[in-house]
Amino acid sequence: MSAKTLKVTLTKSLNGRLKNHQQSVRGLGIRRIHQTVEVADTPENRGMINTAYYMLRVEESV
Repeated sequence: MSAKTLKVTLTKSLNGRLKNHQQSVRGLGIRRIHQTVEVADTPENRGMINTAYYMLRVEESV
């Protein structure tokens, strides 16, 4: 059984956002707008996504 992954895309700018939200996005490995990364579906990554949910688009992939 393979681990589930999530495709996470930054849709809005990080400028002017709370430091905590900026760091959560950076922690996911995203550096610029419209960049997409695949991350493991873990509670830690879900927490970072939930923190900055309004700037991200998330798709589940298997």
